[in-house]
Amino acid sequence: MRDLLVSYYGDDFTGSTDVMEALASNGIATVLFLGIPDQALLDRFGDCRAVGLAGTSRSESPAWMQENLTPAFRWLKDLQAGICHYKVCSTFDSAPEVGNIGKAIEIGKEIFGQPLVPVIVGAPQLKRYTAFGNLFAAYQGRVFRIDRHPVMSRHPVTPMHEADLALHLGRQTDLAVSLADLTMLAAPDADAMIDRLIDEGSGILLLDVASAESQSAAGRQLQRITAARGAFVAGSSGIEYALLDAWREKGMTGPGVEFQPPGKVDRLAVVSGSVSPTTERQIRTAIADGFHDVPLDPLALVGTNAQAALDVAVAAGLAALKAGRSVILHTALGPSADRGTDIDQLPGARHRLGRALGTILRRLVETEGLSRAVIAGGDTSSHALKELRVDALTTLLPLPQTPGSPLCTAHGGYAPTDGLQIALKGGQVGADGYFSQIRDGRKD
Repeated sequence: MRDLLVSYYGDDFTGSTDVMEALASNGIATVLFLGIPDQALLDRFGDCRAVGLAGTSRSESPAWMQENLTPAFRWLKDLQAGICHYKVCSTFDSAPEVGNIGKAIEIGKEIFGQPLVPVIVGAPQLKRYTAFGNLFAAYQGRVFRIDRHPVMSRHPVTPMHEADLALHLGRQTDLAVSLADLTMLAAPDADAMIDRLIDEGSGILLLDVASAESQSAAGRQLQRITAARGAFVAGSSGIEYALLDAWREKGMTGPGVEFQPPGKVDRLAVVSGSVSPTTERQIRTAIADGFHDVPLDPLALVGTNAQAALDVAVAAGLAALKAGRSVILHTALGPSADRGTDIDQLPGARHRLGRALGTILRRLVETEGLSRAVIAGGDTSSHALKELRVDALTTLLPLPQTPGSPLCTAHGGYAPTDGLQIALKGGQVGADGYFSQIRDGRKD
């Protein structure tokens, strides 16, 4: 594996496929590993120019990060890619005790020996924008400041109560945060102004992105800074989107790739741990389109009789599939059904719930020989996919109308899931008809 443009660690699995989609759609062959691969597995993807490592740090503690991100970042550093990216959600939701982005930056900064870590969060392709250090995100056709966003301001684990990203990071790290804002990026002497910011000694440099123009300017600055001061960066897939223009200008990438839709499957299995209203609409739309839904009690799946509850869920899913119907098994139908407070009373229950959903899905795939499946929920996907015994993912079908949730191909040594077509969907991602779109194998 030579001449890598980028390596990255995704803080959850849906976010990891988001980066893979952005790169693959633009002609950069990319593989996403679910754990640090051995040399034989790495060599299978020797033609790739981007390598990702899917993780779970979005839902983990700072102590977990210190123990687990350290070897992951060291492995990524050894790949010697031009950019090494710690990838976070474009809504930047995080907290000092859960998914601490500042802590992850500290670890990467030390391993790469850098005085400064650039950060880009804005990604207009995902309808995420940063202006003068404040984050905005679209929802249902409107753009909200993130602390007033109808979903993210009420996230069940890491609600966003602060839109100013410097202030938000300041609660997670003692590193000083500086900002290259929209006016600075557009200035004739932008290079000199940003160099002065860096020389003042800040540990984190935020770069605004609110439009195609500012994205291009941020990408040029990112490439300039990393070439001189170190490869480690942090942020959303806005990092890759910003760099694409800079890479093209230097002839470092080829033309985009035209992915052919794989077509419809007769049955699709979905497991969902999301409480998002976006996922609620998607489930209701799918039911209206012929899907059978199976409500699950999340507390039963993590309680003392968890195995019995899991067996009942599998039986219900199999009954629907054997009747020729696609099926969605879900632990909540929107925010009103959220049992998060009760779940959090049980240590480790959220992780166990994700694993239970993954086990349910694997058993459905195994028994019915399914060729396509979906996991909904960012934190859910991170723990559920591991139960499918998959080693790596590649992009099968990007979804340009709803980027961030592509259909992927699974690779591994376990026959029932080797070659499985799988989509990982964050709670807030996708149009209302998403599940039918995946079933039908359509781009839009």
